Amino acid sequence: MSSVAEHYERHLGPIYVWMSGGAETALLAGSAEIEALGLPAPRGAVVLDLGAGFGMHSIPLARRGARVTAIDTSVDLLRALTELRGDLPVRAVNDDLLRFQSHIAETPSAILCMGDTITHLPDLEVVEKLIERVSAELPPGGIFVVSFRDYSVPLTGEQRFIPVRSDETRVLTCFLEYEPDAVLVHNILHQRTLQGWQTRVSHYRKLRLFPGRLIDCLQSNGFKVRREAGMRGMLRLVAQRISS
Repeated sequence: MSSVAEHYERHLGPIYVWMSGGAETALLAGSAEIEALGLPAPRGAVVLDLGAGFGMHSIPLARRGARVTAIDTSVDLLRALTELRGDLPVRAVNDDLLRFQSHIAETPSAILCMGDTITHLPDLEVVEKLIERVSAELPPGGIFVVSFRDYSVPLTGEQRFIPVRSDETRVLTCFLEYEPDAVLVHNILHQRTLQGWQTRVSHYRKLRLFPGRLIDCLQSNGFKVRREAGMRGMLRLVAQRISS
């Protein structure tokens, strides 16, 4: 089984922009989500985007005047971000999101961990550690936004086969297998080449995060939490720091 970093390097990273519907479509969707959040981020505010990918949220934030530090482990995705950002104030950092504190030079007004990134962490203890670190860095009123897929109720039968995207040259399908605390995500890519169709399969493990437990952890770390529907069927938690 591949680690998350290996899976993205060998399998998803090179096709991730395509998988997301293309850069323009994805950035429009990211912009709409940032607009819906209504973050208290005045022009010049510092925002961290953990697991930023190719900048789906970082770039719209920068267009609104934020100074963004975008952290991701995928070189391919950060390369795409660098190409897409142009002259916008987005600093791309190739690192593990758990080390985000070493890349903070000014107090952030918001920290994002969106797009199912948090389920890539190895276990709940590490998720709780991330929340503690985020709480330590945000001032009162600061915002932490998390979005993730709710895997707490297993899909069954044919529901476990999820068509992701297809066109005349690629077909990407996802298949899920459930464990007590995790879900094994199998990505099956059929790709047309000069030699005909070729198939590549890779899988990795994601956490099954239970929303109530995550909300409890946020609240115990000084956050007031709002739960709402996110993009693409995800759950979004908007947590505001209310105590020091």
